[in-house]
Amino acid sequence: MHVEFVIIAVKTAILFLGGSITYYALRAFSRTGDPSLRALGIGFGVVTVGALIGGVSHQFLDVGLAVGIAIDSTLTAIGFAVIVYSLYVE
Repeated sequence: MHVEFVIIAVKTAILFLGGSITYYALRAFSRTGDPSLRALGIGFGVVTVGALIGGVSHQFLDVGLAVGIAIDSTLTAIGFAVIVYSLYVE
């Protein structure tokens, strides 16, 4: 199996699943006004956008795979930090 096909398939799954989590968390925030749900939605949104930007940069912007992984990993770490913050917001 070609590795790039697998990467594209997994990034597409991340985009749809992460987008769904982001949508539902932000929808729950709009219903409840709970700031932790807003932070949760933002955190998952950053993780999802990181996967998208990392994949797009490698596929369409002609940057190396390592750069795409670095972009993805950086935004994933930032997103996870926001998610952890969402667990502490009262």
